[in-house]
Amino acid sequence: MKILVLNCGSSSIKYQLFNMTDKTLLAKGIVEKVGLKGSFLKHTKANGQKITFEGEILDHQTGIEYILGVLTSEKHGCIAGLEEINAVGHRVAHGGEHFNDSAFIDSSVHQTIENLFELAPLHNPANLKGIDAMAQLIPGIQQVAVFDTSFHQTIPDYAYMYGIPYSLYKKYKIRRYGFHGTSHRFVAHSACQALNVSIEDKKIITCHLGNGASIAAISGGNSVDTSMGFTPVEGLIMGTRAGDLDLGVLTFIMDKEEIDQQTANTLVNKHRGMLAISEVSSDMREIENEAWNKGNERALLALKMFEYRVTKYIGAYAAAMNGVDILIFTGGIGENGPEIREAICQNLQFLGVDFDQTKNDNLRGKLAVISQESSKVTVMVVPTNEELVIAEDTERIVKAHS
Repeated sequence: MKILVLNCGSSSIKYQLFNMTDKTLLAKGIVEKVGLKGSFLKHTKANGQKITFEGEILDHQTGIEYILGVLTSEKHGCIAGLEEINAVGHRVAHGGEHFNDSAFIDSSVHQTIENLFELAPLHNPANLKGIDAMAQLIPGIQQVAVFDTSFHQTIPDYAYMYGIPYSLYKKYKIRRYGFHGTSHRFVAHSACQALNVSIEDKKIITCHLGNGASIAAISGGNSVDTSMGFTPVEGLIMGTRAGDLDLGVLTFIMDKEEIDQQTANTLVNKHRGMLAISEVSSDMREIENEAWNKGNERALLALKMFEYRVTKYIGAYAAAMNGVDILIFTGGIGENGPEIREAICQNLQFLGVDFDQTKNDNLRGKLAVISQESSKVTVMVVPTNEELVIAEDTERIVKAHS
């Protein structure tokens, strides 16, 4: 079975094509600047060769047409025809309280994703555009929605509720949903497989650290808490997001700066976090360079704030689960930031973390244990692969539906 995985953003389309017989990646790529000037498709073959195609890509359907054309092209493609694509798996940001698992896309699921637009106005509409485009371009193709939120549907009510009138929760479904669920689920299972232990009796804290960052507490294979909330804004300080913020600060700024709700939303999502503190960049590599090589105090402050909040959440989740057996770092920063990992772990000795600096140094993008054998908590780096999870879920759901 060959499965195409699509992740449609507001102006981009990421894609990967898998052969599920041996789970090999046949091709991957991204369409950038959909609907904007200077749009292009960057395609990577299985051998690593990269090709860029420039052209006018006015909408998501045109972008996906480009993708399908490249995948089937004689010179750059990896399949003879579209009939070789057996199913399509879509990353869908928000499933609300409706989905605790991935779902076969029928008319009912399609309508529910649309009904959830107000909970994810930047993501679900784009996700649905990808679903509709595939239905038009390959009529009858089987499609599956894999939700960022579904893994966190096991969080108990006392952990997902906010201190607001219960009537507002009932009316608008305002609660903690959490995101990055596909990644948290994947790395937790991958770690246990690598250690040859059962996830059923393990307490795990997964740290997905990237431009968007979140932490999850996982007990017995189930998410029991996570740092992101009703939206991805809550929790850790991130590239352009403030993370945890006194609500009074936002209303104070809106009043003093005389800005409306839309401007405030843009401020919260795109102009805060590491970028706002460092005034250098939202990219951790550039901030580290400024802090360590140029002595930029603001960049150093941003790093310390990031490390502190990650450490604080780890401690909180260890308390929530009454212990922790495995601590996992993943995501672009988690997998490739040995200095960040060391700084976070240096204050975790009280949990029984015995960090191994030698194992950690220069480790980037590889699955490995970075704690001493004597450590009560096994600390690991586990590369995430959300696209493979989407492909696996798609295969499972399609087979069950057949």
